[in-house]
Amino acid sequence: MVTEKDVLAALARVPGPDGRTPITQSGALSGLSIQGAKVYLSLAADPSRAAAAEPMRKAVEAAVKALPGVEAVLATLTAERAPGAAGGSPGPAAPGPRATAATARAGVPGVKRIIAVASGKGGVGKSTTAANLALGLAARGLKVGVLDADIYGPSMPKLFGLREKPEILEGKIMKPLERYGLKIMSIGFLIEDETPVIWRGPMVMSALQQMLREVAWGDLDVLVVDMPPGTGDAQLTMAQAVALAGAVIVSTPQDLALIDARRGIAMFNRTDVPVLGIVENMSTFICPHCGGRSDIFGHGGARDEAARLGVPFLGEVPLDMEIREKSDAGLPVVATAPDGPHAQAYKAIADQVWAGLEGGAASARPAPKIVIE
Repeated sequence: MVTEKDVLAALARVPGPDGRTPITQSGALSGLSIQGAKVYLSLAADPSRAAAAEPMRKAVEAAVKALPGVEAVLATLTAERAPGAAGGSPGPAAPGPRATAATARAGVPGVKRIIAVASGKGGVGKSTTAANLALGLAARGLKVGVLDADIYGPSMPKLFGLREKPEILEGKIMKPLERYGLKIMSIGFLIEDETPVIWRGPMVMSALQQMLREVAWGDLDVLVVDMPPGTGDAQLTMAQAVALAGAVIVSTPQDLALIDARRGIAMFNRTDVPVLGIVENMSTFICPHCGGRSDIFGHGGARDEAARLGVPFLGEVPLDMEIREKSDAGLPVVATAPDGPHAQAYKAIADQVWAGLEGGAASARPAPKIVIE
């Protein structure tokens, strides 16, 4: 198996940006990750000289690819930006990598837009929302895919009733599974249901890169990424390393959930990812027997929070047994009860998200360009 020492030795023979100093001594090598036989590198470059740095990037890939045991290499040029140049929320820096650090945001060939569905905490119905949002976008006639980025707790296999394993195509590219017209990829397709994923951060980030970039997505209008809950390494990797067109925040109405939703919004602001809006899930409960209304988690908190933060409020989804039962059965309501009130709620949210992608918040702050082969 190739080691970091092997890779650095090979790169020591590649000239850096000045054409003389080895790239390992030039400061241009800003990231290195090895996952099995695959090597991922990031190279810092001035955005105005990205084209001139492309030969260096190709030389880096060629040098590493020539090493025994290396099957694939992905080198990206990162963009250096001055602090505060791209906007985002003011205030003290969050721990760990920042938006103002060198970041590489790469798209996926054939995928026009990538959006994240996120929450500050678990248990708010984020995955159910992501699945039905994707179906709502597909109901508009769009070509849609779903990436389950929750490595530790994948939900998409259950939500879509999928148990098959992906077919491996030429070049060890995985073919996504398909259901209800969507292309779907999840780590849950590759492991047994009761097998825990006990991985450290670098392995998680590498797996995310593989499921994103080593999958035959084909031509998609939108790829919906079901993010893990919280604001840790995996979330930051997706926000900083992927060309996200925008993010949808899911929260329940109560203050405890909204506190965590604020953290998620702050993370996307700091990484210059436009927030497309907030969804209030489990907004209210209508008793199926008496018709009485109970605001179990409160009501309207997400709407008020959206107004306070100046982001769109995308809509409310009730706490309802039909949504839960169909989700558990792998029969999401937008696909299996498309004319019902719950499906209509998700479709209305999808309409607002698409409107934001077409001409709203998402187009106001485009992701920085990088050069990638």
